[in-house]
Amino acid sequence: MQRLLESVALHVPTIMLPRPGIDLSAWAVIACDQYTSQPDYWRQVAERVGGSPSTLHMILPEVYLDRVTDEQVARINRTMQSYLDTGLLTAQQPGFILVDRRTPHAASRKGLMAALDLERYDYRPGSTSLIRASEGTIVERLPPRVIVRRDAPLELPHIMVLIDDPGRTVIEPLFEHALSPLYDIELMLQAGRVRGFGINDPVRIASAAQALRRLADASAGQYGGADTGAFLYAVGDGNHSLATAKNIWETLKQSSADQTALMSHPARYALVELVNLHDPGLLFEPIYRVLFDIQAERLPEYMETYFRRQGLSVRLRAASGDEAAAVAAETGSSTLHRFGWVSACGCGIAEIDAPGQVCATGTLQDFLDAFVQEHQQALIDYVHGSAVVAELGRRQGNAGFYLPSIAKADLFRTIVLQGALPRKTFSMGSAEEKRFYLECRLIR
Repeated sequence: MQRLLESVALHVPTIMLPRPGIDLSAWAVIACDQYTSQPDYWRQVAERVGGSPSTLHMILPEVYLDRVTDEQVARINRTMQSYLDTGLLTAQQPGFILVDRRTPHAASRKGLMAALDLERYDYRPGSTSLIRASEGTIVERLPPRVIVRRDAPLELPHIMVLIDDPGRTVIEPLFEHALSPLYDIELMLQAGRVRGFGINDPVRIASAAQALRRLADASAGQYGGADTGAFLYAVGDGNHSLATAKNIWETLKQSSADQTALMSHPARYALVELVNLHDPGLLFEPIYRVLFDIQAERLPEYMETYFRRQGLSVRLRAASGDEAAAVAAETGSSTLHRFGWVSACGCGIAEIDAPGQVCATGTLQDFLDAFVQEHQQALIDYVHGSAVVAELGRRQGNAGFYLPSIAKADLFRTIVLQGALPRKTFSMGSAEEKRFYLECRLIR
């Protein structure tokens, strides 16, 4: 079976979970890259957790990532080691964990916790690897993440990796067997519920791997274009986290004198949740933008000047806040890019004809990148939910931007034909639907 697993970049991990008696509703916290402009959310998390054992003590929420310190990193590593030394974390039988997540917006979203081989992953533009990034990876964003992970004894994954399985052949059949839960948790702050079931039967593991092998074989040439390589996994959430794991693995390879022995090092693999692109509980939403510390009254002027300098036909019109927000309910067009904006000085809609970018996100992002380069006091953040855009965008000196969504069924084909999407193009659900940290794995 090992050759079969290797053929689909799959590794059977030894996953660690808290020992019985630990309050798992305090243990599990949401992915660190959420609520990055809402420190109040993270204060609520800290109040809920208090002094209880929690993954909160083993991560650095990205709301604080711009001021990461050596002491913060050392504290995280000490906490991880303490949880290991005291037996708070216990190793499960080697295997996968089948996940069933209920969210405020979906009754069920199914996933499979497994480890993927970083040797088969390449996030660089033009990649034809088995595992590919779904969005552009900003290498400059990796160093602080590398600092946090580099000496950590454990990884806690919030990475969600998509498979294009319309026949539901990989994950869904595993639910047809009798299952006993490893955990069943009501998640904090009204984020829903999650159940996990151990999958350690070699027959079931082999069945899932064989189904993945069939998908990989069918994918070669399936999406058109010059790229005929197999494309099995698209990183949906946690692109930069997986890129960080890859960066550390490549650094280890460069510094190792025994490359053969290194190939069995646990850092070669990364723990992820596989999710079927066609799962009805998986919802795609656009990721919105907010500009801070700007002259919002001049925003239309700045946009018109920028796009006309690019030789693009742009139309800007005033609109109500509801009209601007309604853009988020649209499915994006490749020939006409639309986005809405909201500020204390008014709201509107922009339309750009025949843009050079793949989608409206890229067209807007080009403007925002140019804007903050020219106005260096300005900052951009990436947020989830129309209500957050309205709340932050209407504050004095800010502006929020609404974007249309992409059709999730077109994701793999778009990546093959046009490359990775612009960064922060789509979100797999709203912020509260993101993966919560629960499982751990040794990486040292």
